[in-house]
Amino acid sequence: MAAYDDRDGKIWFDGQMVDWRSANVHVLSHAMHYASSVFEGERAYNGKIFLSREHSERLHFSAGELDFAIPFTVDEIEAAKAEVLQVNGLTDAYVRAVAWRGAGEDMGVASARNPVHLAIAAWEWGNYYGDAKTKGAKIDIAKWKRPSPETIPVHAKAAGLYMICTTSKHAAEAKGCSDALFMDWRGYVAECTGANIFFVKDGEVHTPKADCFLNGLTRQTVISRLQDKQVKVHERVIMPEELESFQQCWLTGTAAEVTPVGQIGDYNFEVGQMVLDVADDYEKLVRS
Repeated sequence: MAAYDDRDGKIWFDGQMVDWRSANVHVLSHAMHYASSVFEGERAYNGKIFLSREHSERLHFSAGELDFAIPFTVDEIEAAKAEVLQVNGLTDAYVRAVAWRGAGEDMGVASARNPVHLAIAAWEWGNYYGDAKTKGAKIDIAKWKRPSPETIPVHAKAAGLYMICTTSKHAAEAKGCSDALFMDWRGYVAECTGANIFFVKDGEVHTPKADCFLNGLTRQTVISRLQDKQVKVHERVIMPEELESFQQCWLTGTAAEVTPVGQIGDYNFEVGQMVLDVADDYEKLVRS
């Protein structure tokens, strides 16, 4: 597979389509040094981005949480995403919009005088967890914990929040796992490095309360669909010792979509009918 900086195609960059290999930033961009960057991961199915506007609106919200304003409206971002797909001849694709503080007059922690940039790229991307959709993903338990909302803007999709995700996923992969499960600062079950988590017990669904991590759009969609089908969904505190009592488990996320989990640490789960039904329902929804 070609490196992500060495591909054919076009990337939308501050209002212009540029050659993929020319979509570069200066080494003294503020985002590189101080993580002043927010992003969205989206998927297009049959040429239509699922929940596209909600993603664009969340990008603006995340930027606001990091105290900067994106110099393009939601409508302009929507048009740009559609153009990226069209120019690159893509119908089923992953779409990445990223906004960041660039290089400017400031090079300390403060960066109010630096320009804000926006770029949008798209590429073909298959199953995030490989064959886990049929076999169930194998999940490690991370040594890091999700921080308190009093310490960081936990509901923003901000690049800096993913630092412990990268290190945790590297550690998981070294053990032959696909991902890692975080506890939060209180010791409660939280989420994986790039996906929310759900459990099944006696026909009812349990998922951690999204009070210190991103309330994913896929998470919200799956909860709504389950409730429409009269499935009881408990959004609540989940203790680590409860993991052994659950029969099924799955992950949700734009990249992950709906992916069954077969193992978390020493705990095993069946790839059961409810997980399969949820995955099938989601697949039909995004392609409808």
